[in-house]
Amino acid sequence: MLAAPVSSPALVPGNAAEVKWDGFRALLSWDAGRLVLRSRRGTDLTTGFPEVRSGAVQLPDATALDGELIVWEGHRLAFERLQGRLQRRGAGAARIAEQWPAHYVAFDLLRLSGTDTTRWSYERRRAALEHLFAEHRLSAPWALCPSTTAPETVREWLTGWTAVGVEGVVFKRLQGVYEPSVRGWRKYKVKATEDAVVGAFTGPAAAPRTLLLGRYDTGGRLRYVGRSTTLPQAAGRQVAALLSAAAEEHHPWAGRSFSASWGSRETLRVTLVVPELVVEVGVDVARDSAGRWRHPATWHRARPDLAPDEVLMAGHR
Repeated sequence: MLAAPVSSPALVPGNAAEVKWDGFRALLSWDAGRLVLRSRRGTDLTTGFPEVRSGAVQLPDATALDGELIVWEGHRLAFERLQGRLQRRGAGAARIAEQWPAHYVAFDLLRLSGTDTTRWSYERRRAALEHLFAEHRLSAPWALCPSTTAPETVREWLTGWTAVGVEGVVFKRLQGVYEPSVRGWRKYKVKATEDAVVGAFTGPAAAPRTLLLGRYDTGGRLRYVGRSTTLPQAAGRQVAALLSAAAEEHHPWAGRSFSASWGSRETLRVTLVVPELVVEVGVDVARDSAGRWRHPATWHRARPDLAPDEVLMAGHR
């Protein structure tokens, strides 16, 4: 079952809210000692997560769950630690599982001891899921996703939990059934605006297509944090007038290459510029351990009134 985006974090009566995790969505089936773990697109994830396979013996037979695979690094969710799991097998998968163990956060119950529960209401499925965890005393790698009908709890999640990488909340009708491929749930993702320094761009000099953005650490180094989405044409022309070409040998990013997106192997053709223009962009909370944004930033406006050295990496102020 899928979720459609909404612009308001308000919890509407008759709905429950759950935490939206920054991980891999995965459907899980446990039958006659065989685990099947599949992504939303149907990719088989089973061999990449041996810790989930070994933990499946805690589940009752003929049970299926919907949930999220996550990895913690200290006190934050580390999506990048999930990258590469799809290519790991055997001893390689076991090594990374020991170093960065994954948890399966269950948020829905699709089958219980052979009984199809998808036509049950969310309220009934949730109660059965909670009973499953309590009755079988499920422990790692299993975790139960928080659920609430209290608006104040939703506000707490959206203000206090985003610092660890929680993306937002998902809203589900208490009387709603589970409908595969239907966008019957609603999701709210936390957004914020941040300032960044333009260090390079893609596209023509007269109207840059995207901006490569950085922030300074306390050592005065310009750290790459991410790329913008495609600029509106008017914004591209406005920015072009504020940028100056840089001599590559003097640029802090001289000699480095940039990928088309987070985790991509496609290399961009970029033009380096003097890092003197600050821009304001919209970002979400998904970022890696180096502070780089995992999703493209959306254009808001140029901030020529700000000095570049005022734009510091989070945690470097």
